[in-house]
Amino acid sequence: MYMILNMEVSIAKAENRLPALIRAVESGEQVVITSDGRPVAQLVAPPPEHRKARFGGMKGRIRLLPGWDEPITEEELLGEKS
Repeated sequence: MYMILNMEVSIAKAENRLPALIRAVESGEQVVITSDGRPVAQLVAPPPEHRKARFGGMKGRIRLLPGWDEPITEEELLGEKS
């Protein structure tokens, strides 16, 4: 599971930082553009049917805990108590 981060930037900052904001959206962030502190627009990734999978796109967003690959019993798999 990963968390979508929200970033707020003013229109003036968005004009100067558009390439960086687009990279942030590609990394899973939602960017809210504000005017006088009020949200006026939002940059988000396109719907999945318009996106292509990128090799390494989830790098750094998924963590495997120690022991994730240790064998388990059939009962543990099925959620049965032994």
